Amino acid sequence: MATLLHIDSSVFPGEASSSRSVADAFRKAWQEQHPQGTVIYRDLAASPIPHITADAWSAGYAAPCEHTPEQSAAFAARVQLIEELEQADAVLIGAPMYNYSIPSTLKAWLDNVLLLGRTAGQTPSAHGTPAVVVASRGGSYAPGTPREGFEFVQNYLEAVLQGTLGLDLDFIVPELTMAPRNPAMSELVPLYEASRERAFQDASAKARQLAERLAA
Repeated sequence: MATLLHIDSSVFPGEASSSRSVADAFRKAWQEQHPQGTVIYRDLAASPIPHITADAWSAGYAAPCEHTPEQSAAFAARVQLIEELEQADAVLIGAPMYNYSIPSTLKAWLDNVLLLGRTAGQTPSAHGTPAVVVASRGGSYAPGTPREGFEFVQNYLEAVLQGTLGLDLDFIVPELTMAPRNPAMSELVPLYEASRERAFQDASAKARQLAERLAA
């Protein structure tokens, strides 16, 4: 049966987080299609992955027999994350926008799984694996909006997940999530509600479509 790698990175729990809520809708629809399947779940806010260290980095470019004890331990932790990615039939990532970019915990995960000659390079080991990113944000950074040039989430993740890891990438973008909480954005609440509803519909639909695609 299919394996889903599900990664959350929002600092907010449960329904307080748009990225978690929408990703959860995707996961539930996925599990309805794969009741006997496997979900590998990592909550990077609750259990942060250490940022890449010199030992973890350098070990990736040295033969195992040459590793120091520190390199061996650090690299073993990287390999676990890499193997989770390689084992996955699909990847689901919650990536809220914080200060125009992704959470540092998600960046740490990426730094650990990117390994030239294995997950990156001419033949990335997870090449072609479908990946869905729930890229929530408090405002709107869509083309044509005043802050279009401040969008560093989708652009960055396209370069890393698709351009480097070779994943088959898709996005779900719930936006204007601060509208219900910020009086200055009150007139945008209807747009927020429409975006939220569309995101939940997309999550369920994409999960079912992906399940059917993998079963074919």
